[in-house]
Amino acid sequence: MDSELQADLQAENQALRRQLESLLREARNNEEKIRRFDQLEHRLIGARSMAELLSLLLNDYRQAFGIDAVSMVLLDRDDEACRMLDAERHRHEGPAGAQGQEPALLDGLTLLPTIAPIAPLFQGQLNKPWLGAFDELRHRPLFGTPHIARSQTLASVALLPLARHGELIGSLHFGSSDPARYERGAGTQLLERLCAIVSVCLDSALNQERLKLAGLTDMLTGVHNRRYFEHRCLIEIAQARRYRHELACLFLDLDHFKRINDRHGHPAGDEVLRSIGHLIQSQLRLGDTIARFGGEEFVVLLPQAPAQAAREIAERIRASIAARALLLPSGEFIPATVSVGLAMLAADSAAEDPQAQALRLVDAADQALYRAKSSGRNRVECGPAAVAAVVVNK
Repeated sequence: MDSELQADLQAENQALRRQLESLLREARNNEEKIRRFDQLEHRLIGARSMAELLSLLLNDYRQAFGIDAVSMVLLDRDDEACRMLDAERHRHEGPAGAQGQEPALLDGLTLLPTIAPIAPLFQGQLNKPWLGAFDELRHRPLFGTPHIARSQTLASVALLPLARHGELIGSLHFGSSDPARYERGAGTQLLERLCAIVSVCLDSALNQERLKLAGLTDMLTGVHNRRYFEHRCLIEIAQARRYRHELACLFLDLDHFKRINDRHGHPAGDEVLRSIGHLIQSQLRLGDTIARFGGEEFVVLLPQAPAQAAREIAERIRASIAARALLLPSGEFIPATVSVGLAMLAADSAAEDPQAQALRLVDAADQALYRAKSSGRNRVECGPAAVAAVVVNK
């Protein structure tokens, strides 16, 4: 009996030791997880831009915690976040072209004009993550093919609501091929904390980006202002020189704008300027830049646009404005036209200072605009380099 009792005690002791070792391992793992979470939390709070914050969540968080798939949906009613991220990308290019450190691609981010598609996921619980088994029909659209491909199949998901001031502004999603990782009923304390931190950081980042954009946006028309254009022009010139591609500049002036102000009043003139800015922007490509230069003048940069293509864009802008009478809030229609000057970045100025090149490019477009005005308005005139290129292409 003594030997049997001794054997039972030894077996029980070994089982207790294994259980203790398992608990210690789990405690060490949890301690390490909390340490990594704290590190990421400090980085989220210290993010210097919207793009950096989103990259931390979509890329760094996935790597730090070994998550198979991470994605995010954000509410973007007026394309505000889209414009912010685009402006951030342009800022990081830097005047030295490839020398700038552009933010990582935000694979997994979806911007929606309405929150309706994701609201049912949380059923009004805006402070509680949802954990459970991956559902093909409900959850696959949240992650998309690129994320599914990383792990072939997902078995469990954690859906984190992001809310500010009682309103759902988005959601963050984690997916795992391990069915036990995000089981129903599992503890969500860290995830709840992450929800709160990310929501506050997003709100703060949006406000910071609004302040940045306010200094680079013309408040009347909503397009970029002259300060942004001057900064962007140096970048585009550096890119054109580095990669040996063409750069066109358009200078546009609203014809007889004083008559509009005198006849209809300055509020009507402001509305016309807003409409003209939007019409010009609607005819441009994704990488083009439009800015209000001052008064009734707008300026446009067309990177990688040969003279013939730039002329076609200029004509398209001119024709679209001339073909459409502008509607005022009073219900009255006002016809409007623009004159356009086109200039190409000089090919013989590679050794010239970029600032001097920018001044020469804008001046050449301005001189072409003056000729368009002198020749009867509502027309496009080209600078000498553009004229020669168009003739050769023909």
